[in-house]
Amino acid sequence: MQKKLFLAIVSVFSFACWAEGVEAPWYERLDVGIEVGPTGAQSGCDPGDTTYACRFNGREIVEKAAASSCEYVVIWAKDSEFAYYDSKVAPKCPGLGERDVLREAADAAKGVKLPVIAYCVVQGNGYPLRDHPEFKMADKNGKPIDRICLNSAYIDHAKAVALEMLEYGIAGFHIDMIDQGFGPPYGCWCANCRRLFEAEYDEPMPSGVTWDVAWDQMLEFRYDTSQRFEKTLRKYIREKAPDVTVDFNYHGYPPFSFEVGQRPVQHAVNADFVTAETGVWGFGALGVSLTAEFLVAAAPGKRYQVAMSRHARIYHDNTCRPLNDIRWELLSLLAHGAQVTVVDKTGYDGWLDPVAYERIGKAFAEAREKAPLFRHKQLPEVGLYYSARSRDWYGRETPAKYQQAFSGAHKVMAYEHIPFGVILEENVSAERLRAFPVVLLPNVPILSEREVLLLRAYVEQGGNLVVTGQTGLLGRMGEPLERSVLEDLIGAKLVKRLETTDNYVRFGYNKGTPPTTAGGRPDVGDDPERLREGYAADWPFLVEGPAAAYATTTATAVGELMRPARTLRQQRGEEPVYQPNSADKPVGPAILVNAVGKGKVVCVAGAPDFASAGEHPIPEARALLRNVVRYLNPAPVVEVTAPQNVEAVVMKDETAGTLLVHLLGYQSPPQCTPSRNRPYVLPALIEDAPMYRATITVRQPFSKATAHNPRTQVAVEGQTVEVVVDDIHEIIEIR
Repeated sequence: MQKKLFLAIVSVFSFACWAEGVEAPWYERLDVGIEVGPTGAQSGCDPGDTTYACRFNGREIVEKAAASSCEYVVIWAKDSEFAYYDSKVAPKCPGLGERDVLREAADAAKGVKLPVIAYCVVQGNGYPLRDHPEFKMADKNGKPIDRICLNSAYIDHAKAVALEMLEYGIAGFHIDMIDQGFGPPYGCWCANCRRLFEAEYDEPMPSGVTWDVAWDQMLEFRYDTSQRFEKTLRKYIREKAPDVTVDFNYHGYPPFSFEVGQRPVQHAVNADFVTAETGVWGFGALGVSLTAEFLVAAAPGKRYQVAMSRHARIYHDNTCRPLNDIRWELLSLLAHGAQVTVVDKTGYDGWLDPVAYERIGKAFAEAREKAPLFRHKQLPEVGLYYSARSRDWYGRETPAKYQQAFSGAHKVMAYEHIPFGVILEENVSAERLRAFPVVLLPNVPILSEREVLLLRAYVEQGGNLVVTGQTGLLGRMGEPLERSVLEDLIGAKLVKRLETTDNYVRFGYNKGTPPTTAGGRPDVGDDPERLREGYAADWPFLVEGPAAAYATTTATAVGELMRPARTLRQQRGEEPVYQPNSADKPVGPAILVNAVGKGKVVCVAGAPDFASAGEHPIPEARALLRNVVRYLNPAPVVEVTAPQNVEAVVMKDETAGTLLVHLLGYQSPPQCTPSRNRPYVLPALIEDAPMYRATITVRQPFSKATAHNPRTQVAVEGQTVEVVVDDIHEIIEIR
């Protein structure tokens, strides 16, 4: 049935392309591909080592890729040490001898009609910096840094490399690492940058990382530098070959911050599509779905690609993940609408691992068979708001200070099976806000006047807004404000921002004395019961993270926010706070509920999102945010109940008129004590598929519910679909 539907879709799509006389670009048509490159040059390679990459063979790669259900091939053509083709402008890998890997791949791909994309490295510490020290960045004292300055003449070298590769008839370029470093020193003070900065701002560069108006200009300069390099190189390539695609390895998404010189939106829209990477080893298992949805928001309407690795930990480690581990990440990304590239790093001599291609082939065959059930319109409940300004000017040189709450908010959505999307401050609009029944601002301290106006209009027209932590309490440069910029929306006045993070929440009144308004009146309000659900009365529980004390004006107060106790030595500054201390006294309401126009605003004075991603992620903190969402949106069209290790994606096939519920089960067994960096334990690889029970409540009429996997048990009773799943990925189709 599914294969017939897939063929029907392909037929309609092909007819539409034929009628217009054009074929859609490869990245719009294809879902899964492989990237293959040698391993060794990333850490430096002796030019006399003829063993390195001697078996790296483009024809063999294409043949194995075609046999493994790949739809396109990204071939490693140049890195920071060598070219793997007959280049006249970059040193060729000595182990290849007379062979040309890019030519081998391009010729072999013609016979199997696989698009070939050339992988080209920009940033690296290899031959460009050795041969051309004038390409180097400089620190604030003028000392050279081993990074390529994107304002240097390196752009001419990049153009020359691209021109050579275009002669091979490639379908596109993947250009890697347009970053400006992943840590200090930040910024480039070379002569080119100084000249360009002074021409732009009519004053010299700042003396360093000053976090003032001059540094604000410096950040803009760095962002514009990255964008200018990308646009210049893409324009050059498209002028030479209008049909050749260009994408850049993107680092505008969490956990990356200002260090890399990229903003979420500004640097996602400079290519034909946006490409990022995931991996449990570097981003955590939850980073898979969060990255995919972040890319949707960063480049609206564009296709997005995510690269994952077939290796157990990180690229180049010469291991192979179990099939179910590969399936889980691949199918999770596809369920969120991504095109997926699996990265394969060869053996040191260029050897291809046959087991890796066997496993990739099985995973890709499954992905292609399920293709008609991906890329449909998603039905999100909650929009997670992300502010690049808060990332930069609140997080500053500790980006997790801001990004932890955003990550924790996503964790809550994943654990509670609440479909979500991402909203970005750079391109937020009234239309984007209206796409979500609930908009959540997870500790977003800096909000512009434009953002506040959009949020107010959203609520007045019937939207539901949730703000947590110290949202709206800082100015544009990160300076503390005396009043919240959302004061009228949350219906309360700021009393103070808490300096502590080990804060507590309690529901029920400990001594029979309810909190009062600023005027001293009892403020019991309607006390929405859903917000108290599941909590013992008079029990303080830790909600670790930023918090603020408020006095209500028009809002209804629910529960209490409590400050932590401090020892006498801690009060005198003689002893640090090693661990959260116990609760002390109430300082204000825990939750404020305020009606505004046709909508509602819920202000959570603590940060349950921050807590959920922290080192004390107790379930009560997570449930606090879940209860708020369910209070504001109690009856979604589809509601999923399942174990916490199962993520749900809800979408609608508007052509067929069906609801599709993707269930993705993550199954990582316990690990032992790590050999280093205790207690930072890496999760185990997935070997066994999980078996679990899930309930899907559907609040609209339907006639039938079926599972894609014949092993899945399905039972329908009224509006409820009960399923027992025994696999990594299942799709429940509700007609």
